[in-house]
Amino acid sequence: MALIHSFPPVATPSATVLILGSMPGVASLEAQAYYAHPRNLFWPILGALVGAHPQLPYPDRLTKLTDANLALWDVLQSCEREGSLDVAIDRHSAVPNDFSSFLSDHPHIGRIYFNGAMAESSFRRHVLKTLPLDRPLILQRLPSTSPANAGYSYAARLDAWRQIISATDDPTQRSST
Repeated sequence: MALIHSFPPVATPSATVLILGSMPGVASLEAQAYYAHPRNLFWPILGALVGAHPQLPYPDRLTKLTDANLALWDVLQSCEREGSLDVAIDRHSAVPNDFSSFLSDHPHIGRIYFNGAMAESSFRRHVLKTLPLDRPLILQRLPSTSPANAGYSYAARLDAWRQIISATDDPTQRSST
């Protein structure tokens, strides 16, 4: 199996919402860009929500995210995996990113949204127990934007993902730390 590494986070200190994937797929690793697979619906959805349309140059899409107080990262810093599917991740090789430091540097993040089940389960398994207990975080899984998630239409995913925008607009949802 190949040892792979995730990307640095995309975030500004004013971020209020963190979106987490599990680990970049092959197309993303080759492009060195989050959600680079052409059939992944992440950028079409974020295009509809915050103007980060897939037609924009990648740096401009990232700026649209950060302008909307959204941060983007992956749960895992490294793992062994063949191909792109989350189910192919060797769970024994999984090394999580340093969320204690990240959340300390981003004190306004009060909500974490997971792009699919593997991101959520990896966070709960590897990260949650390492975080300070006094940090109030709301954790929510969203339907994966991956083309492998054929059980949801684009419209259903877009509808579910709309909550990330209302979370950035509601100051009562921000962390008090």
